Amino acid sequence: MQIRSSTLLAIVLTCLSALNSAGQVLAPAEIADPALRGLQQSHLGELRTIAAEIASHHFPYRFYLSRKLDLTERDQQSSDRRSIQFDRFQGQLVLKITGNYFAAYSAARMTNEERARQTYRDVMLPILQAAAPALAGADVPTAFALEISHHVVRKVLGVDTEAAENIVLILPKASAQLLTAARDEAGRAAALVKGAAYLNGAPISLLPGDLMESPAIQVSAASPRASNAPTKLEVEYRDTLAKMMKELDSQAHFLPYAPPSFIAFRDGQYLQIPIAATLATSDTGSQYKLAALAFDGHVAHLIRDVLAYFKESADFTGIDFSATVRLDSANAEGQGGEAVEFLIPMSALRAYAQFNLTGQQLIDAGVVLINGERAGLDLQAAEDHGAPSK
Repeated sequence: MQIRSSTLLAIVLTCLSALNSAGQVLAPAEIADPALRGLQQSHLGELRTIAAEIASHHFPYRFYLSRKLDLTERDQQSSDRRSIQFDRFQGQLVLKITGNYFAAYSAARMTNEERARQTYRDVMLPILQAAAPALAGADVPTAFALEISHHVVRKVLGVDTEAAENIVLILPKASAQLLTAARDEAGRAAALVKGAAYLNGAPISLLPGDLMESPAIQVSAASPRASNAPTKLEVEYRDTLAKMMKELDSQAHFLPYAPPSFIAFRDGQYLQIPIAATLATSDTGSQYKLAALAFDGHVAHLIRDVLAYFKESADFTGIDFSATVRLDSANAEGQGGEAVEFLIPMSALRAYAQFNLTGQQLIDAGVVLINGERAGLDLQAAEDHGAPSK
């Protein structure tokens, strides 16, 4: 049988597309967290469909799915592109999609908001249009988390200098479905307002000012589910938190896509500070051992430095040190880890800072959550044997 050249080309392109999409989804075996690994395996077909849709889309500038942000295009050519994976973010189960977009915007001609909105329209919206329908029938994820890097050109001492900017969009799954089903800009904006967006870690709006005045947006913004409006405390402490992030980042390892924010907990307001806690590969063990090592090796050393930014009269209840705990080898590959939160009242933190409490007494005064579930934590027993408290 003779095959036409056009038919043969179509077959080749289909095969290449399948291979490309498979290479853009993280292999389940590489995910350390058993629950996330199971989700990655059971939804592998849908994830590859998403990858294929993204690969077939024509972006205005070159776009690559990538495990790492802020790459040069030359480095991107040889970099790992397995970007699509289930992960955890601030208590949510998200589908995380990371990529580098090689558009270079002029800082002189476009504001921060205009650059972020352009990348949202050019890259994030097509990704959501691929991802939301593919998982419409699944009970996961809770939300989509998109991390996209683009480039900005600025003049420094009269010389054009190009650097990367990172945009993050966290959008609930239901909102993503409404967004992709909307038939006009106002409908898409009404869905988008339920998400949260960040430019280099700072909150930013992806909606033009004129759309914010539309009735649909006003109704959506008034909904208790809207998550991107800053609270009174966030406005009050905005400058303080920005200063803290800048000055402590090298030792705290803040998450660039999840700046500190205030959350409600037990009728109080806690300052949630997301950090990355990377442990040595040899520290492998139970979730209790990892939680204990994260506290001793990362959280405990931050407490006094963090408290220095807040007066004794600070008008919030406590601090939630929210640690994403990974082993060094897993972190280097972008794999999932344990989500551990230490929610501690300010009074106990102050006592610890003044050497009136031990680390164990401090933990006992607060609440420890491991992957969203409350856990007792005996530091010595967990580090020695990987066991919870008695």
